[in-house]
Amino acid sequence: MTCARRARPGSTWSTPTARAGEIENAIERADREAFTKESPKALKGQIGFLIKQFGSAKAVAQEIGVTADSVNRYRRGARKHARADVAAKIDDAVRQRWQPLVRKRRQKQAATSTGITVETRARFGYTAPVGTTDDGRFRSLTVHLPPQYAQRLFDARDAGATDQQMRGIIAEGFKEVYFQDGGARAMGLSDVEINDIDYLDLDY
Repeated sequence: MTCARRARPGSTWSTPTARAGEIENAIERADREAFTKESPKALKGQIGFLIKQFGSAKAVAQEIGVTADSVNRYRRGARKHARADVAAKIDDAVRQRWQPLVRKRRQKQAATSTGITVETRARFGYTAPVGTTDDGRFRSLTVHLPPQYAQRLFDARDAGATDQQMRGIIAEGFKEVYFQDGGARAMGLSDVEINDIDYLDLDY
């Protein structure tokens, strides 16, 4: 799993404000780190990937501006380096097609088997039989949520949910996993809200 880290308290990035898209940005950061780490870097591997995506050496050649013979030489490893302008086109073509595949694969894994880990520093509000209370202090929590919460989070994002709606999904997960410990405590707690986020990172 990977996790794209943000600046911690004390930096200009971590001032507690109502930033738009906080949860969506956390998903993007986690995904971007996977893109840069996992994509093929060697020319032979890049060309092999592109041929699978485009279906033929001729189609790849048209995309990157070389001959099909050159593409086949790259594929066989007979030519290990492309000139700078062609290499840049190859990198762009790989990145554009690699990212959706990685995103889909990693999110499917999180939503079906591995779940999602949320690391945050935030203030919380609680609703219990005695009424509603706000926790005035920041809590630093790292909580692993089961796959169903990852699925709900990705589905909500794809459906255009607001940041507040996605916070609500994470807050429900925190209530079940952390505050209620899977049903072992605080059963009278009916609701948890994330009232203020200092930072939030996702790992899946």
